Amino acid sequence: LDNCVEFFSLAGRSLPHVAMMMIPEPWDQDANIEASKKAFYEYHSCLMEPWDGPTAISFTDGKQIGAILDRNGLRPARYYVTSDDTIIFSSEVGVLEVPDEKIVQKGRLSPGKMLLVDLEEGRIVSDEEIKQQIANEQPYGEWVQNNLVTLTALPKANTPARITGDTLLARQKAFGYTQEELTKVLTPMVAEKKDPIGSMGIDTPLAVLSDRPQLLYNYFKQSFAQVTNPPIDALREACVTSTLSYLGAEGNLLAPDESNCRRIRLSSPLLSNEELAKLASNSHLEFQAKTLPILFPADGGATELEKALDDLFAAADQAMESGHTLLILSDRGMNEKQAAIPALLAGSGLHHYLVSKGTRTQVSLIVESGEPRDVHQFAMLIGYGVDAVNPYVAIDSLLELAASEKVYGVNAKDAVEIYLRTAVEGVVKVMSKMGISTVQSYRGAQIFEAIGIDSSVIDRYFTRTASKIGGITLEVIAKEALARHAKAFLPEHSEENLDPGSDFQFRRDGEFHLFNPKTVH
Repeated sequence: LDNCVEFFSLAGRSLPHVAMMMIPEPWDQDANIEASKKAFYEYHSCLMEPWDGPTAISFTDGKQIGAILDRNGLRPARYYVTSDDTIIFSSEVGVLEVPDEKIVQKGRLSPGKMLLVDLEEGRIVSDEEIKQQIANEQPYGEWVQNNLVTLTALPKANTPARITGDTLLARQKAFGYTQEELTKVLTPMVAEKKDPIGSMGIDTPLAVLSDRPQLLYNYFKQSFAQVTNPPIDALREACVTSTLSYLGAEGNLLAPDESNCRRIRLSSPLLSNEELAKLASNSHLEFQAKTLPILFPADGGATELEKALDDLFAAADQAMESGHTLLILSDRGMNEKQAAIPALLAGSGLHHYLVSKGTRTQVSLIVESGEPRDVHQFAMLIGYGVDAVNPYVAIDSLLELAASEKVYGVNAKDAVEIYLRTAVEGVVKVMSKMGISTVQSYRGAQIFEAIGIDSSVIDRYFTRTASKIGGITLEVIAKEALARHAKAFLPEHSEENLDPGSDFQFRRDGEFHLFNPKTVH
């Protein structure tokens, strides 16, 4: 934050302008915010993610001195103005003794507001005046209106045919779906419109110690807020949360002009099949989309998986050179011969590869995968740098459930909308446990700890993730993916129905549980 403030002020922006663009007010859900100020914040949200930890910062360049409070107002910040023209600003009242008769004004900073003292003019500049002045420096409203593209404004496109019957069943097996997930995770997300909650504690082994093939997501645990960073209440403080995302190449931070907000605005990071089809076939030159398959040979192993990832990175470089700014990582082409690379490995690996090459901001990564379906998995993909996710197998599974009336009282179209909305609310809940209120700030933040993944995999594909112990290598990741793939496509391994699943409920032939009938007996 320090370096960034210094960098922008040396590049010619005024300090209040820098503070406003880095620690913005929660503008997108505020119906009463002034139009020019809203346009300023919207324009800058295309350029920069908000710094939104609980913070009160003060800043000065010797001519002006100011302080600003974060969007949640989770830090105390109080000030006194005295009759001898002194201003005392501190986190608590009474740090300096001041006789009551000398105090002219007492005040406190409210969320997202700024206190500014101009030493050259010798006065306190009000939050309203300074923000009004900065918001009207450029025609931000005009720029946003002419350049920002919304998803609804894109023309309709042909959606891929719905997957049904045996084809769907094969996909579900290949991605490790269980009967339990369909009935206890996906169905409640639609029927009850909230992320289902299990009872306290998990009494199954860690993924790395389990006898059954596990999805890569299960090797990571979410981190929680520590002492100085309080969690927020995502339900009651919904007005400060934001699920906005932007697609397309990022603009030039140092040259403020209208081309910087030439981006596609998404109201949520999860896409339906129709929305993805719109993006894939849009006709805008600045938003050319390229689909890159995330597949590797089903008769291969770790070397083939590694080669497939290297090929993916090379293909991404090539697509960017030819002017594509949307890269869709897709496993729709999976079949008997081609198995899917775990979406998290492909997404995070490509994100880190582009970061190391310094080209990550020129492109948006969209994952079209059948693998992610629950909140933890979506949170992980976003946390490891993916811009948007289309969980097509989860969507088609819900359509099938809705058709067979397993999801009660909801028609198929509504079922998908409710599911995606519930999943986004779940991601916001996960972010808020960490005290983060915007999806933009959560993207790429990697607020996870790996348990049981080898450092060779972490260093290359999940760079800088905390990992206290080693564990599985690419070989095991490939083996687990191929074991699921075999169940779906090789007749000798195949079973007629989906695995019943035993994560939430003990089954004799399922996952080991600490509390099993024998222990209880």
